[in-house]
Amino acid sequence: MLNPADPVFVQSLADILPKGVLRAPEPRHLEEPRGRWNGQAGILALPRTTAEVATIVRHCAKCRVGIVPWGGGTGLVGGQIAPPALSTVLLSLERMTALRGVWPQENAMAIEAGATLARAQQAASDVDRLFPLSLTSEGTATIGGNLATNAGGVNVVRYGNTRDLCLGIEAVLADGSTLHGSTRLRKDNTGYDLRHLLIGSEGTLGIITAASLRLMPIPAGQGSALMVVPDPAAALALLALAQDHTSGGVMAFELINRTGLDFLTQTMPDLRQPFDAPPDWFVLIDIGVPKGLSPESALEAIFEDALSRGLVTDGLIAASESQRNDFWQVRESIPEANRLIGAVASHDISLPLSAIPDFIRSAGEKLGALGDWRINCFGHLGDGNLHYNVFPQLGRNKADHVNQRDAVTRLVHDLVNDLGGSVSAEHGIGRLKTEDLIRYSDPTKVAAMRAIKAALDPLGIMNPGAVLT
Repeated sequence: MLNPADPVFVQSLADILPKGVLRAPEPRHLEEPRGRWNGQAGILALPRTTAEVATIVRHCAKCRVGIVPWGGGTGLVGGQIAPPALSTVLLSLERMTALRGVWPQENAMAIEAGATLARAQQAASDVDRLFPLSLTSEGTATIGGNLATNAGGVNVVRYGNTRDLCLGIEAVLADGSTLHGSTRLRKDNTGYDLRHLLIGSEGTLGIITAASLRLMPIPAGQGSALMVVPDPAAALALLALAQDHTSGGVMAFELINRTGLDFLTQTMPDLRQPFDAPPDWFVLIDIGVPKGLSPESALEAIFEDALSRGLVTDGLIAASESQRNDFWQVRESIPEANRLIGAVASHDISLPLSAIPDFIRSAGEKLGALGDWRINCFGHLGDGNLHYNVFPQLGRNKADHVNQRDAVTRLVHDLVNDLGGSVSAEHGIGRLKTEDLIRYSDPTKVAAMRAIKAALDPLGIMNPGAVLT
C-alpha cells in the first residue's frame, strides 16, 4: 500500500528542497483533454534540475508515496492524471527546458525533458536541421512526454516514432538513482538498451529528464497534394505508388473521410475547405525531395500514373506554401471538430496495412447491428494507424449512448485484434486501456512487463495505476 502525500509528508519534502520547488497544483495539472478524468494531487513538484528530481524520487521511495509524472498534459488515455483515490506527488518538468547542446554535423541534439516539441523543432531548424516528430499538440506536448508515450504523429511513415528518433536518455529511476544514458552514440552494444525500456513506459519505470535526439537534413523541396480515391484499398495502392515514384520520399500520407469534412462544416463553418463537393475518401500526401527535383512535378507524375490506374479521380497540388498550410489546417482541425461533436467512443488503433480495407468495411457492418452512427475514420494510413471514432447521428449526443460505449469499443477492439492489429497505436495505455492490455496482449509479454516493473519499481511508486494495474 502507498502512503498519501499528506501535509506531514509535504513538509518533510519541502525541508530538503530549495524554496519554490513545491506548490499547489493548478487546475490544468488535474484535467485531461477529453474531460474523462479529474485527478488530485497532494502537492505539485516543479524541479529545475535532475538532481532535484532525484531528491524528490528518493524521498518518495523512502516514505512510500506515489509519483505521477506530468508533461504537457496532452495525453489522451489518462496517464498524466493522478488517481482520485490516492494523494500523490505530481511531478512536472516544465521548468527543465534547457537545450544542452546541438551538433548539426552529427545530426544530434541534447535537450531537457520539459522542453516542448515545438522548441526542439525550432532548435533543429536554427542549425538547418529537421527534428521530424510532428503532432497537432507540438506547442504544448513535451519531449519527456513524447518519449514516455513513444508518440507517433504524421511523419512516422518516413522517420519513425519517437523511439526511432532517440539516441540516449537520462532518467531518474524509482530508487532515486540517475541513469546517465544521454549518449549521442549510434552504435553502443554494451548490454541491455535501457533507453528502449524507458521509452513508452509512461512514467511507470522512471522519470525521463533529458534525451539526445536524432536530427535529419531538411528536404530541399517539400510539397503536398490532396488526391481523391474511390476507397481505402485504392488509397493503399496509391501509397505504394507514391513511395515508388519518390524512392521513399513520402513524409506523410493521411487518409480522410467525408465525415471529417462534414464535421468541419458543422463546427468550423469559416474554415476554408478544399473541395466544393466533399468526396467520400481522399488522402493528403506530403513528400520531400532532394536538390534538383521539383516536389510539384513529382506529385503531378504520381497523380497522372495513379489516374491511369484508376486509383484517383481528382486532385489538388499545393501551388504555394500558403496553400500547403491550408491543406494541413484541414487535417489538423479534424480532432478539434471531433471534440466539439462529441464521440460515443474513440479508438486509436493500428493494423497491418493490407488489413485496413477489410477492417473499415467489417467494422462499419458490425457497428450497424448496434445502432445508427456517424463514423469518422481518418489517420496516418502510411503507418497503419487509424483514428476510428464513432459518433451519434444528428439530433442526438454522446450522452444518449453512454450505455453503448463499452460495447462499441469492445466490438472495434475485438475486430482489430482478430486482424492482427493493436488497440493502442500511438496514445499509450495510461489508465484508460489497462484492461485492454490484459485482454489483448500475449500473456507472456504481460508477465515479463510485470517482472520488469517489480524489479525496477518494487514499491510501486511510479505512476501507480497506469499501464499495469
